[in-house]
Amino acid sequence: MKLKFQQKYWIGIIGAIFLIIADFILFLGTRWFYAVFIVAISVGWAQFWMDFLNENKRQKEIEEKFIEFVRNLVGMVKSGISIPNAIVQVVDGDYGALNPYTKKLGRQIEWGIPVQEALVIFANDTYNPVIKRSVSIVIEAERSGGGIEDVLREVSNSVVNVKKMKQERKSSTYSQVVQGYIVFFVFIIIMLVLQLWLFPKIAEMSSSFSLGLGSLGVEALGAAGETANLDRIFFGLVIVQGFFAGIMIGKFSEGRLRNGLIHSLILITIATLIITTVKGGI
Repeated sequence: MKLKFQQKYWIGIIGAIFLIIADFILFLGTRWFYAVFIVAISVGWAQFWMDFLNENKRQKEIEEKFIEFVRNLVGMVKSGISIPNAIVQVVDGDYGALNPYTKKLGRQIEWGIPVQEALVIFANDTYNPVIKRSVSIVIEAERSGGGIEDVLREVSNSVVNVKKMKQERKSSTYSQVVQGYIVFFVFIIIMLVLQLWLFPKIAEMSSSFSLGLGSLGVEALGAAGETANLDRIFFGLVIVQGFFAGIMIGKFSEGRLRNGLIHSLILITIATLIITTVKGGI
């Protein structure tokens, strides 16, 4: 899968820049400054995110249509037609998102480009790892003199089995994905309760205790000095938790680190938006 920078992305980037400028002009020093800033950043990368999701969906459709394409090709080869002629005839079918690549494959075969070379170009154009592996298996089988019909049938079955395994893994890990999100949001709530309610109460109790000792002429243990910024520490903990929770969720559900990074980005964005909105800052 490959995404390229497109001109339309400038719309989101320019919109994000205007929001950031407006944020500094209108909300600098207010409780909404950080929240609006995060919204602006989210607007900037939203189109990248949408295209990533659409490309994922398109790649899944390509894999499904590839199975149909291979099955039709097997049917043609069974009837005694040679591989090049079978490809030329099969590409006339409707294969949805795979259509541009099958049409190109058919034209290359008609122009006299060798089947192996045309198939390699076809696989590389799709940027789909399943199709690339399948095509490489077909090419190696043809070079070794194996029965191309049997190889195509096995390739089709292999792709189907891989898709079934992915779907089963996704369905079986769905509850774990939901639990991962729930645990993360519970973690955020706990951090907010600690910062907004519990620690202020402890500080008040500590201050009252120190004043009581002072009235008795007893110095409180410990010298006054610079204290750690617990707000920044807890904010850092939430970011780290969101990053690794997203990696875990993506790896469990999709089996890819790249998908985990997307989940991390979502969790970190939501977490920072919640924290800055509730607290009015970091």
